[in-house]
Amino acid sequence: MHSATFLVEALLRSGMHDVVTVEPTTGGLAALAGIATRRDAPPVFVKSLAEPPADDVFLAEAEGLAALRDIGGAATPEVLLADRGLLVLSVLRARPRSETFWERFAHVLARLHASTVHHRFGWHRDNWLGRRRQVNTWHDDGFAFFAQHRLLRWLGEPRVEAALDRADRAALERLCHRLPDLLPDRPACLTHGDLWAQNILATPDGEPALIDPAVSYMWAEVDLAHVWSTSPPPEAQRFFTTYAELTSLDDDWRSRMPIVQLRQHLAVLAQFDDDWGAGDQIRATLAPFRTRT
Repeated sequence: MHSATFLVEALLRSGMHDVVTVEPTTGGLAALAGIATRRDAPPVFVKSLAEPPADDVFLAEAEGLAALRDIGGAATPEVLLADRGLLVLSVLRARPRSETFWERFAHVLARLHASTVHHRFGWHRDNWLGRRRQVNTWHDDGFAFFAQHRLLRWLGEPRVEAALDRADRAALERLCHRLPDLLPDRPACLTHGDLWAQNILATPDGEPALIDPAVSYMWAEVDLAHVWSTSPPPEAQRFFTTYAELTSLDDDWRSRMPIVQLRQHLAVLAQFDDDWGAGDQIRATLAPFRTRT
């Protein structure tokens, strides 16, 4: 079935009977999405899955949007409907191509992280990263939480097992054991959790807005690494300078990004046939840990 037809039928089943058409959107990797035109109301953004992996996928996403807005003060779309098979949101604008926008986003993200410091790592429920469950069991130790629930949890995935050899898997375990030596001991804060550039849009008045979260209380650098490592546009360079200034980042933060971003590379490798270089990035980051020194 064509994605537009699928989305129209899903909206009609939800009770939204004034839908005229749905124009599919691009950019997302896991779900079908589009902008629905309606006869009697403004257009809406709609998102669905042909085969949802569980009943709580969109409910957890809606809760994450609310948390970013209500706890972290970030702009998010209004949730109009969330159920097992459908998420309907107010429509946002495309992100403007300007350094000023990215500088404003640095302030948004810095405020989100600084204002939500938490004494534990995790979240009160599991949620979803793409089509895979993100385990958020509470933990007092950020290094143990990151190792267990953000890195090693991917080793059982069939695509990861096929892509990484025994030496790679042993290297990942070795890296996890050394995390306290490789990364600074930082507190948890509310994180978006899937913060690549496609998930940064703009409100109708042009302010930064966030979509598609996989929230948890985690290190702030999880969000920073995702923006840094996923080909941000040239105008985003001011974002990194401003964020570093606002959060008093040390001069070595860039060297940590490949290790922090391992989590996302493993998630991509686990879920998609085309991993967009994630496997090569993983192996390059693990190379120093392939043999004991």
